[in-house]
Order: sequence, then C-alpha cells, then structure tokens
Amino acid sequence: MSLQKSIKSTGDRGDQADNTSICSSVTTQPDRHGFFGGAQYSPEPKRTLSPSTILKREQKWLRMLNNWEAFMSKNYRKVRERCRKGIPASVRPKAWLYLCGGQLLLEKHPHEYEELLRAPGDPKCMDDIRKDLHRQFPYHEMFIREEGLGQQELFSVLKAYSVLNPKVGYFQAQAPVAAFLLMHMPAVQAFWCLVSISDKYLSGYYNPGLEVLQRDGDILQALLRRTAPAVHRHLARHKVEPVLYATEWFLCALTRTLPWDSLLRVWDCFLCEGVKVLFKAALVILAGTLGDAGARKRAAGLCETLQLLRHPPPDVLAERYLLTRMQRLPLSEDDFELEHQRQTARRRALRDRDRDRRYVEMETSRRAVRDAAAAAPAALRKRLQARAPRPRPQVRGRQCTVVVSSQ
Repeated sequence: MSLQKSIKSTGDRGDQADNTSICSSVTTQPDRHGFFGGAQYSPEPKRTLSPSTILKREQKWLRMLNNWEAFMSKNYRKVRERCRKGIPASVRPKAWLYLCGGQLLLEKHPHEYEELLRAPGDPKCMDDIRKDLHRQFPYHEMFIREEGLGQQELFSVLKAYSVLNPKVGYFQAQAPVAAFLLMHMPAVQAFWCLVSISDKYLSGYYNPGLEVLQRDGDILQALLRRTAPAVHRHLARHKVEPVLYATEWFLCALTRTLPWDSLLRVWDCFLCEGVKVLFKAALVILAGTLGDAGARKRAAGLCETLQLLRHPPPDVLAERYLLTRMQRLPLSEDDFELEHQRQTARRRALRDRDRDRRYVEMETSRRAVRDAAAAAPAALRKRLQARAPRPRPQVRGRQCTVVVSSQ
C-alpha cells in the first residue's frame, strides 16, 4: 500500500483513534517524531541545547550506562538528576531499557520472547488485540500502514505478554504503552519493558475490578487537597471522581494525553522514579486547568468540568511548564508513602467492614433456616391433627354413643 493511500485510509478511520483529538490536516512529510498529522504533529523545530552541551550529556550517560549497577546502587541521586534534566535522544532507548529493568529481564530470559510468540495464545485475546492495532498512533510512520511492520510487531508484543501473564491476558490500555515503546526500541526490548511497566510500575492496574486504580484515585484526591485545595473543593462540590478523568492518565501512563516532547521528558522521570511521577503530572494538570477562579466558574457542573479536564489548555501540557511545576510540588517521598499507607489501610478497613456485614447477614439467614427447620415437625403435627377424623356423636335412645366415621 502506498504512503498516500495509507494516509487517506488513516484519515477515514481517524474518528476511532489517535491520542486525544484528531486534526483533520495530514501531510506527506513527517515531523521530527515521525507523525504525519493528528494531535501529536509538531512541524516546528524544537529549540535544542548547543551541540557541545548535548555531546557532554551523551558522554555522561554513556559512562553511566557502562557502570550501571554501581551508579544505581551508590549514586542514584545523580541518575535521578540527569533523568530530570532530560535523557539525550541518542541514548534514550538504552537508558529506558536499563531504568525499568527490562535489560535484566532480557538477560535472564534471552529466548523466552520467541517461545511466547510460538505459543497459540488465547483466541479471545488475539481477536481483541487485532481490533485495537489500528487505533494506536495511526498517524505515526510506524503504524500508518494497516498490517505493516509496526502493527505486526505491536501484535507480537501484546500477544507475548498475554501468553506470559494469562491472569491479565490483554488489557486495552497496554496497547498505546507498547506502541510508544516500539517507536524507540526493537520488539524484544519493548516487550520486556512492557512486562516491567505492567508488573512493577503499574502493578495491579490491569487486574479485573481496577481496585488498585481506585485506591490511587483516592491518593490523588488526598494529595490534591494539600497542593490545590480550591481545585479539590470544586471537584468535590460537583462530585467529579478521579475515575471519571484520571483513568486514562494512569492506565496509559499519559501516552494518550501529553504532547510528544512533554511525554518523552515525563517518561524519562517515570522510568527512574516510578508511578509517583504520574501523580505529580496529574496534580499539575489539575491545578493548571482549574486553578484559575475564572476556569472554575466556567466549569459550572460535572460535564463542564470533565470537558476541561479531558482537553487541558496546551500551555499547561507544554514541556517547560509541566516539568518545572512537577519538580516544584511541595511533596516529599514520605508524603507519597504516608498517603499510600493511609488509603491502603482505609480500603482494607472498608473491605473488612463489608466482609463482617456479609457474615452477619449470612449467619442471620442460616439461623432463620435452622429455626424454620426446627419448627417444622411441630407445625407438621398440627397439620396432621387438623386433618385427622373427628368423632361424630350418634344418639340411640337415651344413650349417647360416639361413632368414629372412617374415611
């Protein structure tokens, strides 16, 4: 299929796909990230650092990657500092692989990816994966062709994970994460990064019931009460629960929310520092979107508020604004850990209370059944007595004889 035809067919199905909102304009020249159009298209060149600064950063990262275990065990703060400054594009794929632990998994299981691909896989998962392939970044040069190499590799990565972890199988939110990884590294590396992200960074997010996601929504609300109380009061007043606006942010690790330059920088920090980076980004987006009194006034109800949060102002999502304010949030490691413990304990108490309530209801029901069973013989005797023949008196002369009539 020619590129022009691919672009046209992508535009025809654009209403089903892309990340946030699809632009109608499509070009024949990709931007610096490989997009031909859509919400992620960035035709203007990015303001970069001087070549000498980029070279120095690349050399520092190469030295660090060559002594990775020593840096991570003895000088993690330096790794974190360099991630927050932004990983040079030339070393980003390798840095991500090392940061998330994908390299360790790959070394431990060098041939498992190929073995997983040879397995048949669950038919329902395979069908669900195929249905979602064309929805992942359809304007990117890697996925713009239907059944092209990019979509084939995306299918392979998602299939391999569903076979590796049949308890989860395939979860729809994994698709954009896997596609995002495939844009930066070979399929086998993308697979092991997806395994690490799904099982470690976003542990429990893809389990049925989404209980962990709901707990993290409660954590987000509690942190928002501290960092932006006016925004928290507005959301509480209109009953805007985190599950209504933050589900996609967390499940997809912001891959369907942020502009590309911002997303790359956030992921540099996310793979280094963990899921708390998603919380920080969410707090900045909430405060930037609803922090102004005029914005809260315009968002006069549930629907209006959700509309704003689903389409935050572009300047709030911009790289400089987002990263700067994330690092300035007055939240420490202990704050995140303490709130995590509080919300986990609160949910455990709620589960215990519900379990005790169900136990009482079950015991009450059992007691009623036992009482009914114990009363049954007495009731049965009464019914039999009621059906028994009654004596019928007959008078013969002056003597009264009781005659029992047979039935």
